[in-house]
Amino acid sequence: MDADDLPFVLIARPPADPTQHRHLGPQQLLAQRRLPEFLASHQHAALRYQPSEALLLAINMALHTGSPLLLTGESGTGKTQTADFVGAYFGIPVYKFLVKSTSTAQDLLYEFDAVGYLHWAQAARHQSTPALSPDAITEETQAVRQGFLHKRALWEAYGTAGDAVVLIDEIDKAPRDFPNDLLHELDQHSFPHPFAPRQMVRPRSGRPPIVIITSNEERRLPDAFLRRCIFHRIELTADLVAAAVESMARAGTGDGETGQAAFPNLTPEARQAARTRFWEIRDLPGIDKKPSTAELLTWLCVLSALRITAERLMQGSLRELPGIAVLIKDYGDLQRLG
Repeated sequence: MDADDLPFVLIARPPADPTQHRHLGPQQLLAQRRLPEFLASHQHAALRYQPSEALLLAINMALHTGSPLLLTGESGTGKTQTADFVGAYFGIPVYKFLVKSTSTAQDLLYEFDAVGYLHWAQAARHQSTPALSPDAITEETQAVRQGFLHKRALWEAYGTAGDAVVLIDEIDKAPRDFPNDLLHELDQHSFPHPFAPRQMVRPRSGRPPIVIITSNEERRLPDAFLRRCIFHRIELTADLVAAAVESMARAGTGDGETGQAAFPNLTPEARQAARTRFWEIRDLPGIDKKPSTAELLTWLCVLSALRITAERLMQGSLRELPGIAVLIKDYGDLQRLG
């Protein structure tokens, strides 16, 4: 059963008398609930992704020079999805590293379970060789240490037989030294093995992976890091939004297409009306958190499930739009809608 074939209201108002409350919603409907494909799977959405000509130029420049591609822009404009698009286009794996405020450059390469190794070493010392310690480097301990070494995104990409994409997502979240600590890896495409510093780890294929980096521009990145990157800012334009909406609406309708249309119950007129109201919200002065393409596509899914018409969308104020909570995430912005 497709998402839009299910009734939208799965939870109804409970009875006033709590003693009469039962499991009112049929569980079989809840079990059949399926998220829209493009929302549940980045890989599926990547097949319908419509990059602008400017973004395609930036991607090709990065491919030609082997430089990392640094993408900035509003949240929800498709920065992260670009990596999935490149991977889907070439049919190559995508290794993702989601940056956190505590991330270090080493986390992109590998993680060593020092606590687990220490426990093994202590147990081995008590059970077999009294002289054995975590610092005793023998063939046995070297082999065991490899078991506590876990490769991460960049090392995994280096180990592939062919090409691969590495996504470093939201690099501006990391500590200030994080970008500079990656300069050698991004420039020379190698790094010393953690257990043998004189042994360099390099791409197995002899070709560096395609590195795509995203930033929400929360802070400026170091100049030395920026010098190595191809830079592109994804601008949210009417043409880009229209292409994204219509691509999702056509999914599964052409020859040889697979999957399903994202908004089966919305007419072309309703989709156009939704885009019109979307831009009205974005153009309002003082809006702190403007809705993006990702939020528009989610809103269209809700409108499709509700079977909203173009006439309904063009009636009333922006605040009265059905499903406005998908687009507006700030109470102050909600007040500004009137």
